[in-house]
Amino acid sequence: MRQANGLVRSVRLGHKRGAYDQSRCPECLILMSKKKILITWPLPEAVMARARASYDVIAHGDDPKITIEELLETAKKVDALLITLNEKCRKDVIERMPDNIKCISTFSIGFDHIDLDACKARGIKVGNAPHGVTVATAEIAMLLLLGSARRASEGERMIRSRSWPGWQPLQLVGQRLDGKRLGIYGFGKIGQALAQRARGFEMEIHYYDIYRQPIEKEKALGATYHETLDSLLKVSQFFSINAPSTPETRGFFNKSVIEKLPHGAIVVNTARGDLVNDDDMIAALKSGRLGYAGLDVFAGEPNIHEGYYDLPNTFLFPHLGSAAIEARNQMGFEALDNIDAFFAGKEMPFKLT
Repeated sequence: MRQANGLVRSVRLGHKRGAYDQSRCPECLILMSKKKILITWPLPEAVMARARASYDVIAHGDDPKITIEELLETAKKVDALLITLNEKCRKDVIERMPDNIKCISTFSIGFDHIDLDACKARGIKVGNAPHGVTVATAEIAMLLLLGSARRASEGERMIRSRSWPGWQPLQLVGQRLDGKRLGIYGFGKIGQALAQRARGFEMEIHYYDIYRQPIEKEKALGATYHETLDSLLKVSQFFSINAPSTPETRGFFNKSVIEKLPHGAIVVNTARGDLVNDDDMIAALKSGRLGYAGLDVFAGEPNIHEGYYDLPNTFLFPHLGSAAIEARNQMGFEALDNIDAFFAGKEMPFKLT
C-alpha cells in the first residue's frame, strides 16, 4: 500500500513539476498515450466523465461558443472532433481541416451541418448519434399536438399577462385528439414512436414515406400507408413533419401543400425548420387556412422568422426535441462509441461516411 501510495504521489509530483521520470511510470505512459479529442460544447456530466476516462479532452465552453476559426485552430492539436449541430462544417471548412483530423462524430441525429462529400474526399470518417433522440422527440411532437389542439400557449399567456377574466363557456375552446386523423410525413424511428403515442390518445394513424413499413409493423401501429404525399395530405386533420432535411424535402411545406390539407388543419414540426416555407405557413395561419402550428424547429435558428412571434395560434419551442437527460446521455455515448471504434480500427457503429 505504501509503495502504491508513493507511486501515486510521484506521478502527481511529476505531472505538476515535470521532475519525475515518466518513462519509469506505467501510469504516466498510459496518460501520455491517450488520444486527444475536442468537445465543442459542454455535454452531460456522465458523457464528459466517460470521455475523460478514455481521452485527453479539450472541452470548449458555451460562453462564448466556439467559432469555426477556433475549431480549426484547436483541431491541429487533437486527434478527433466531437461536434454539435451548431458547428457548420461546410465544404470550405472541411477543406481547411488539418490533415491530422480523420474522425468527426456529431452529437446529433441530423448531419446537414456537415458536408459529407467533402469529408469523403478528405478521407474523414463521420458518425452521428441516431437513436437517443427517438423517444424524447416523439414526446415533444405529442406535446405539440396536444398543446396546439387545446390552445395551451394562449392559455398560459392569458395567465401570465394577468388578463384571465375567469372561466367562460367559450373561452379558448379547442378540440380533442381522439378520433382525429394524424398524418405522419416520414415514418422512421421518430415517426413510428409518435404513432405509438398518438394511438394512446385514440388517434387514427396515417403515414407517407418513400419506404413502406412491413405489413406486420403497420398492423402493430394501426397505421395506414399512403402511396403519395398528396393522398396523405387530404386526410390529415393533424399533420406531423418527421422527414429528414434533403434537397427533395427542403421547403416542401409550402402554399400548394397547405392547400391540400383539410381546412383548419393543425401542423407540427419536430424535424428540421428548413422543410417549411415560413412565409406560406404564416400566411395560412393568419388567414385561418391552418388552424394551429406547433413548432420545435425553425429555419435560421435562433433567428426565427419575425412573423411567428405575434401569432396567437402557434405553440413554439426552442428546439427541445432531444432535451431530456436520458436522450442527451445516450446521444453523447453514441457519439463516443463512434470515436472509440475509429481509434480501435473498427467501423463506426453509426457511420455516415
